[in-house]
Amino acid sequence: MKTPRLALIGAGKMGRAVHRLAEERGWTVAAVLDSKMVPVTKELLAGAQVAIELSTPNAAPANAIACVKAGIPVVVGTTGWDAERTRVEQEVLAAGGTMLAAPNFALGMTIFRQLAEQLARLGAATPGYEPHLVETHHAAKLDAPSGTARLVASDASAAFGRDVPVTSIRVGSVPGTHELILDGPFEQIRVVHEVRDRRVFAEGALAAAQWIVGRKGIFTMSDVMDGGGMR
Repeated sequence: MKTPRLALIGAGKMGRAVHRLAEERGWTVAAVLDSKMVPVTKELLAGAQVAIELSTPNAAPANAIACVKAGIPVVVGTTGWDAERTRVEQEVLAAGGTMLAAPNFALGMTIFRQLAEQLARLGAATPGYEPHLVETHHAAKLDAPSGTARLVASDASAAFGRDVPVTSIRVGSVPGTHELILDGPFEQIRVVHEVRDRRVFAEGALAAAQWIVGRKGIFTMSDVMDGGGMR
């Protein structure tokens, strides 16, 4: 399948990982924009057919809207801009554009979310168990809890029937680990998703970028997987 011309917005760890994998896979990277190249314009996007936004929480909303107004579908992997999410989605829809936003592009995370939700549901039905979510990321990660942790905690809280507390750890260069703990009086159950390499995020981001070309609306990674985008 022919790959679209790609624009990368953000040249951090994740941006570089996507860039490397895109080149390995034969994608044409039409533009790489760092945080100094703002505001994003159609000219800077250099004829790209899709963009992947991996900058900072402060810049992501404006960058996503700029891509849509330039007629370019955008995949947003930046987290920490939840307060702006509704407004951005409204602007994307009003412009007839396309955006896919996800806090985590790993295929295994979707499986982990389902397991975490089921574990919380079983714990809620068994007296004496207490849930807790622990997430660990590299020291430079800006948001805490992570966007993924907030999503998993929301799933687990709904299943358990009350808020599941979250502990955030920022240390070293950990790509990302999420662990749901169900603690009982004399035993403990853990479900863990551990990323060993950012390549797994890059893989998913590229799959999402290819999948959204030609589509209109607001999407998530669940849509990509349901539509066969990870195959």
